[in-house]
Amino acid sequence: MLKENYYTKPTEIDTLVFEKLVPPDHYLRRVKQLIDFERFRDLVADCYNPAMGRTAHDPVRMITLAFLQFHYILSDREVIATAQVNVAFRFFLDLSLDSRLPVPSLLTQFRMRLGTERHQALFDQLVTQAREYGLIRDRLRLKDATHVLADIAVPSTLRLVAQMRQRLLDTARPYAPEQVATDEAEAELVRQATADLPDTDRLVARVTHLRAIVAWADRVQQTLGALPAAPDPVRTRFEAALTLAHHVLADRDDPDKGDKVLSLVDPDARCGKHGTYFDGYLLDISLDADSELLTALNVLPGNGDETRDAPTLLAAEQQAQGNTIEALSIDGVGWNGEVLQTLSAPEGGGVTVYVPPPPLVETPFFGPEAFVLDAEHGVVTCPGGHQTATKARKARNSGWQFVFARRHCAACPLQAQCLPTLPQQKGRSVIKNDYQAAYDAARARAATDRYAERPREAAHETRWLFLHPPGYLRSAVLQVREGMVTIVPLYLDDFLSSLPGAPSRGADSSGRHIRTSPRLDPPATRGRRHTGDDRPAPVARQRRQNGWEYGLQCVLEHSEGCFHFPR
Repeated sequence: MLKENYYTKPTEIDTLVFEKLVPPDHYLRRVKQLIDFERFRDLVADCYNPAMGRTAHDPVRMITLAFLQFHYILSDREVIATAQVNVAFRFFLDLSLDSRLPVPSLLTQFRMRLGTERHQALFDQLVTQAREYGLIRDRLRLKDATHVLADIAVPSTLRLVAQMRQRLLDTARPYAPEQVATDEAEAELVRQATADLPDTDRLVARVTHLRAIVAWADRVQQTLGALPAAPDPVRTRFEAALTLAHHVLADRDDPDKGDKVLSLVDPDARCGKHGTYFDGYLLDISLDADSELLTALNVLPGNGDETRDAPTLLAAEQQAQGNTIEALSIDGVGWNGEVLQTLSAPEGGGVTVYVPPPPLVETPFFGPEAFVLDAEHGVVTCPGGHQTATKARKARNSGWQFVFARRHCAACPLQAQCLPTLPQQKGRSVIKNDYQAAYDAARARAATDRYAERPREAAHETRWLFLHPPGYLRSAVLQVREGMVTIVPLYLDDFLSSLPGAPSRGADSSGRHIRTSPRLDPPATRGRRHTGDDRPAPVARQRRQNGWEYGLQCVLEHSEGCFHFPR
């Protein structure tokens, strides 16, 4: 339950201490002056019951504690301990010298209470405030993605199936305790009977047993009926385990399908390729080219399609901010006709897309553009005047492949300009792409002076994520909840230094920005692995019993010109 008013007027002693010990240009004083944290209050008010429960701690203060925590790279326990003795922290938190702080575990509960959607709402509100200061323009967005390694140990397939079997039995126990006991005894018999067999035979036995368990679990699900309107954690865990078990069995039926579950600890992580193969997620980001402030972000599984995520990023920003984005710059991965056509279409916002085109392959033979398509009648006419309606859809469903008769090509006087050699059974084949107009427009746009005059970040390929000092993303909290991931940037150096009257950031001899705000950087804590809330390090892994199977705080550090994701 929330109080009507949490503000406590500072005493004269408090005011005197803060004025004497917190300099006027202190980073936290600047943040407090420029960021209206009170506007976050309404976004989190629905987390609390208005009439029941004990009086909650001020949610705005909890948000500012989270800001301090991730800005200064402090664990839950450390940020509370530091706020106890740090006068600047107390000033920033609107705490008097005698005010008490919450217990560290409350920060964890608060993050869980916010969840994914409210973290996203906080991010959108921060972007809104930046727009109100005139920092973010709609002229150009830069989009790129990088990979985030999942904090998991990938088990063998044999162990994964065994773990899945046990999880399903554990979650089904409240509904079929006798059947669960029978199958647990059966699992032990399977283990003993296959102990001396090859791993392939052991795997077959365990998969067969898991199929039998899934079969009766499906019948239990049908008996239970639809999900209740009121949240039921026991039922939710059972449903999630059964769905995951079906996915694990599907992976065994088609091992090469490319969407395999890697680990039950983080069942949404996938194997992907971003330069090299990795297990985890793709972090897809859109930012304003003028202010270098993030405007939208999304986290995809490691095998996700970052190209098709571009319309999603732009739509998310435009829905949250009510703006209209004029142009988007994306690297070579954006050379996708479907995406280019979707974004440039009026219903897609009419966005001008800048993407570096692949080089044209020089050939002495007629290219696809020399063949005229009659879309109404579904025929193609070659330069020699012959027509064909023989066609097949391309594997990626992006166009038609037309094939001419061999007899026409054999008698054609232009054969030497069309084919290096005449095929044995068929004539010339040509592909007419559904998105050729979008490709042609993008290639023509890349040859204009406007393309050449764009900022260096967007001139050839948007490598900003790796080449530019990302002050806008120095600190972030990565929340993973039931397959949904949200990044909430909490570092505001670029926000603050961009405002009128703010001191400019310096640069070293290499042109890299120099951090202008103080930072707690104890040598004994930097670079250590974080395995719990109370230990200092960039990455914290938390396992919960209340539905949050996997939570991760990930601080993204800029090191030697690129992001570094500590493991």
